[in-house]
Amino acid sequence: MKRWKRKGLIWLLALLVVVAMGFTVKQNFQFNKGGNEDYALRPEDARAKNGIIIFCYHRILKNTAGVQLSKILSSNSQLHDFDVPLDQFAAQMKTLHEQHVKVISSAQMAQMKTSGKPIKGKYVVLTFDDIDRTTIDNAMPIMKKYHMPFTTFVITGNTGRYREGTQLATWSQIKAAKKSAGSLMTLGLHTHDMHYLTKKFTPIFDQPHEYQNFKRDFALSKRELKAHMGVTAKMFAYPYGSGPKRINNFLSKQHLTEGIATLDVGIVTDETAMNNLPRMIVNGNSWPSIKKWLTQN
Repeated sequence: MKRWKRKGLIWLLALLVVVAMGFTVKQNFQFNKGGNEDYALRPEDARAKNGIIIFCYHRILKNTAGVQLSKILSSNSQLHDFDVPLDQFAAQMKTLHEQHVKVISSAQMAQMKTSGKPIKGKYVVLTFDDIDRTTIDNAMPIMKKYHMPFTTFVITGNTGRYREGTQLATWSQIKAAKKSAGSLMTLGLHTHDMHYLTKKFTPIFDQPHEYQNFKRDFALSKRELKAHMGVTAKMFAYPYGSGPKRINNFLSKQHLTEGIATLDVGIVTDETAMNNLPRMIVNGNSWPSIKKWLTQN
């Protein structure tokens, strides 16, 4: 077979894989919508005069021809709802900087919440689920440019794996990122190896018989983060948006002083519980409402 034909066949097979996996990932994503089909702030949230919006990002892909073709051919939500193109992400961070929006760390948010003083003003916390290579390679240099703190949630048992159309960072890459970003980067937990769905497309930890397994998984994730990074996690983010009451009660007793993050749409206010922090999935549908809230008086 001629070289150009062989190369063309490889590209065709790769595209077929992307298309084939699209249905599964699209089914998976139904748990990440936070109860809001268009992801935007609800009218009652948009009326809040004070509060903290926790941004949730997953993929920050460069807007290449290959990425654009994959988006056309595949319904993979990692390429649609979960991806913010790099140029758009850069524009969003520039807006925060130019509008003098206060970007704070998860630790600063926790201090504000536990101080007993009312939240005055509007703030942003930046978070990234899964910590794939695009967080480190594409998003981090921009946040460093503006000196913006951010939190990344690690699936400690999946580092370095290729899953759901993305390459997760290895421990070595995470260590190098932490060394580069310094105190700007905070590490949180996203389970050790319970970030997947059952055959019926329900989160594995939602199953009552998995409760003890979840407790063991959480303990292991803490140990792994400590062993590889030398830090103790103070924040946890639910895969697929939220968890059952029994697990939330368990996590509430695990000294997660910077909170338990969900994907419920909303703003952190004085009334928000630290064990049920809403986060906004940032994409083309949600950004206009987020920007409007942050920039209006």
